[in-house]
Amino acid sequence: MEPDVCSAKGCRAPAVWQLLWNNPKLHTPDRRKVWLACDEHRTSLETFLGARNFLKDTVPHTAAQG
Repeated sequence: MEPDVCSAKGCRAPAVWQLLWNNPKLHTPDRRKVWLACDEHRTSLETFLGARNFLKDTVPHTAAQG
């Protein structure tokens, strides 16, 4: 099984973080979308989501078992 990879454009590094977010104009308050991040892109993805007030939490990523 392929490892889960970072959501940053063009990045194929293994994901180690889950950025939990929602767009309050589109999603109910309890809904959480997930972007995956490697260590290198965690901050830039958090900044992108945070600037839009979409970021709710960042937690360690545990890969799904197949």
